[in-house]
Amino acid sequence: MTLLLKHFILGSLQNNTFLLANEATREALVVDPAEGSALVADEATRNGWKVTAVLLTHAHFDHFIGFPSLCTALSYQPPIYLHESDLPLYVNGGGARQFGFTIPTMPLPTQDLSSKSALNTGEEIIQVFHTPGHSPGHVIFYLPSLATALVGDVIFYRGIGRTDLPGGDYDQLLGSIKNVVFKLPDQTILFPGHGPETSVASEQKENPFL
Repeated sequence: MTLLLKHFILGSLQNNTFLLANEATREALVVDPAEGSALVADEATRNGWKVTAVLLTHAHFDHFIGFPSLCTALSYQPPIYLHESDLPLYVNGGGARQFGFTIPTMPLPTQDLSSKSALNTGEEIIQVFHTPGHSPGHVIFYLPSLATALVGDVIFYRGIGRTDLPGGDYDQLLGSIKNVVFKLPDQTILFPGHGPETSVASEQKENPFL
C-alpha cells in the first residue's frame, strides 16, 4: 500500500480537508480545501510531496474557499477537478453570500469529473461516484486500497446532507446513499465533509434518517 491519507479540520465551519499522498510517486491530492488550507500545503511541502490536483466533492463555498491560500503556500496552482453539474454553483460563489462569507475570485475548474469513473495516482486507483442530492454534481471518492470513502456532505455520522439549499433534492440524496454509499463494502470507513468518521455498516444500522 502506497497511499497515505491525512485529515485536517479547518475553518470556522469545521470542514474536513484531506491530503492524499502516494508515497511511491511523492505526489499528492488535496480534497476539499477549506479555510486555512495553507496548513495542508505546508504538510505536503514538509514531506516532499507535490500537489498535482485539487478534487472537490461539490461546489459549496466552504469546500473550496481555501484554494487561494493553498496555492499561495505552494507557490503554484494545481488543477481543480469538479463535476460539471456543480459548475453553476461554483461560478456563483458556492452559496457564500447566503452565509455571510465573501470569497475571492476563483479560477475555473479544468477537469470535469462527470466524465471520469476513476482517477489514478501512480498505480493506485480512486473511484469516483456521482452522488447528487446535496448538490447536483456531488461526488464521492472511494479509495479501495484504504477501504475508505471521502463522502463530502452526502452522509454524516448519524446524519445526512442538507437538501434545503439551491440544487438540493431529498429523494436524490436518499438514492445516492442507498444505491451508492451503502453498496460499498460494509467495512468501508466514511470520512464526511464535517464531523467524525463512521462506516457503512454503522450507518446502515444506526443512522436515524435512513
